[in-house]
Amino acid sequence: MISFYPGPSRVYNEIPSYVKDAFKAGIMSINHRSEAFVEMSEKTILLLKQRLEIPKNYTVFFTSSATECWEIIAQSLITDKSYHLYNGAFGQKWYDYTKRLHPLAFPLPFDVNEKLDPKNLILEQRDGIICLTQNETSNGTQVSNNIIKSIKKNNPSYLLAIDATSSMAGIQLDFKSADVWFASVQKCFGLPAGLGLLICSPQAIQRATVIGEKNHYNSLTFMIEMMAKWQTSCTPNVLGIYLLMRVLENSPSIEEVHKEIMGRYHAWIDFFSAATNLKHLVSRQDVQSYTVVPVTSSDLLLQKIKTAAKQQGILLGEGYGSWKTSSLRIANFPAIEKDEIGKLMRFLKKF
Repeated sequence: MISFYPGPSRVYNEIPSYVKDAFKAGIMSINHRSEAFVEMSEKTILLLKQRLEIPKNYTVFFTSSATECWEIIAQSLITDKSYHLYNGAFGQKWYDYTKRLHPLAFPLPFDVNEKLDPKNLILEQRDGIICLTQNETSNGTQVSNNIIKSIKKNNPSYLLAIDATSSMAGIQLDFKSADVWFASVQKCFGLPAGLGLLICSPQAIQRATVIGEKNHYNSLTFMIEMMAKWQTSCTPNVLGIYLLMRVLENSPSIEEVHKEIMGRYHAWIDFFSAATNLKHLVSRQDVQSYTVVPVTSSDLLLQKIKTAAKQQGILLGEGYGSWKTSSLRIANFPAIEKDEIGKLMRFLKKF
């Protein structure tokens, strides 16, 4: 089965051999306070910074998932208000979860075909946090690096937190333009689910230290203390970290990956522009995601396509949220191979 599901999605072909290597090397049994783990943790983080062009003075943490990152941010970086920009289900879920912990969480929803205007987002000048989903998996939209940079520039006293779950490791992100970035590895990293990454700027680290929240096992202050020793606050997904390290060791630069993803994205745009019964869900091209391609048509035809695809060994993503029945989603992640995309295009041409 070829998985085009937008997460968990197709993993790299080398993953089974890496798992065997991990078993032979005893990785699955090492203590997370051991020298072996510390060396692996440090190497993995250094590789992340090199491959993804993360600033050297940013701190990387291992978490269980992007969802846990919502919790860490709410617990350790929010004291009062938070502002949530979203146009889809995952951005709204982040807002809904935060509001359960902080009643003053404030929603700033916008339309799927709306390009954010940073001039309309200049908040009162005091400490706070702005939360934004860079790549909305539910509807295949994204917010550009330039807009993120402008939002931060217009609100320098605010932390800017970015959910990049379905784009990190797939496209070039300007990490220095925001303070908190997070993602899970089951999408563009081409890995099995069960590991998340939280990336914090010096400003975010300073804010967490000033707030000093220490009530939870995953309080950021405790995580900062442990990561100073390349360790985690709890027993982590050691195998997941090892697999991430191995993938990064053999990965090209993010510039090369980005170029490849862009080429595939434009091929999909051309494909659906020429199609009769299938169209891109998002009409405005300058807000379309490069890594998640949503397709819309009649509910009946989409169900027919998804059923027929499974019979051909192709797994397509269901629609999500309010687009559940009126769309399907195609992952455009690095681990998916060129011939597999060709197979899917030939299949879809029948409809």
